[in-house]
Amino acid sequence: METRVIEVDLLDDCRKVYKEAASVLTEGGLVAIPTETVYGLGADALNTEAVAEVFSVKERPSFDPLICHFANAKAIREYVEIPEELQAMVDKLAKEFWPGPMTLVLPRKAIIPDIVTSGLPTVACRVPSHEVMRGVARELGRPIAAPSANRFGHISPTSAGAVLKELGGAIPMVLDAGACSEGLESTILMPCLDEKGKPAVRLLREGPITREKLRGICRVLKPGKGKAAEEEVQPHAPGQLKSHYAPTKPLILWNPREEFVPEDGVAYGLITYEGDSPLAAQDCWVETMPLSPGSGRLAEAAVRLFAVMRAMDECEEVQAIVAEELPETGLGCAMMDRLRRAAAKRGE
Repeated sequence: METRVIEVDLLDDCRKVYKEAASVLTEGGLVAIPTETVYGLGADALNTEAVAEVFSVKERPSFDPLICHFANAKAIREYVEIPEELQAMVDKLAKEFWPGPMTLVLPRKAIIPDIVTSGLPTVACRVPSHEVMRGVARELGRPIAAPSANRFGHISPTSAGAVLKELGGAIPMVLDAGACSEGLESTILMPCLDEKGKPAVRLLREGPITREKLRGICRVLKPGKGKAAEEEVQPHAPGQLKSHYAPTKPLILWNPREEFVPEDGVAYGLITYEGDSPLAAQDCWVETMPLSPGSGRLAEAAVRLFAVMRAMDECEEVQAIVAEELPETGLGCAMMDRLRRAAAKRGE
């Protein structure tokens, strides 16, 4: 299959492109579509055969549910049944963070196929801020089920070029609107009632909507214990498996204040936060790539994280990757979540 790449200029009238992409989706085809977070591999969420093809192309396990993308918050209403006691909080979250990089896991109606939710009674819903995904969803008139447009467990793509390296020849169309502005997948929240019966959310995946941003909007529950903890680790949404977001080369997380002792005969590349840490000063690296050169800005590091991971993975001289641990505050929590899951592959 030849993968057609269509460049999208948001300064132009893009409706013709959106209609063309929606036509492919209507016919059961798959389209890689940009969002503000990463590029998604889109299918008509109500077409079970198309959704099955997403799982096949990605080599994704059937127990890992997909996120449905909508043109606006109003469009979600016919697909979910929000309990009355949670409605006010859900409305508040939607008003504050949609369109944007927030996914809400909500009780679903029967119209959503089981394959989308992996048989769960909930569906992950998002209204992205990227006009291209919203525009295609508007033309389709139905939700777009879209996990990241890469092979399962690999580094998420933040550019059309990265999509082509992962899925070129396996899908019919890629919409190229340039690099993603956020660089990290959406924050995933599950609205629920706390131990006192009051509305709260469980944070299922860290992302651009940080705990700090959620303060004043809703209560974020801490991880549970016992049975509650066991329920939390079930894959209610994407990105919850221990090993994920991984390069093909081994990735090691390391404290930047500690000395790294290289193994003889192994060529190491370093992903460093700012580039001027004691770890970066060691002379054992064949390649060094900073996430926020000289400035130490978590927002910049988040945008660059997956692109730098991919560039390091593609560097021929590097045999293993060492990544500096990042400050676990704000966006640093989400980045450390991705890095820990990427490093988990090393122990498999």
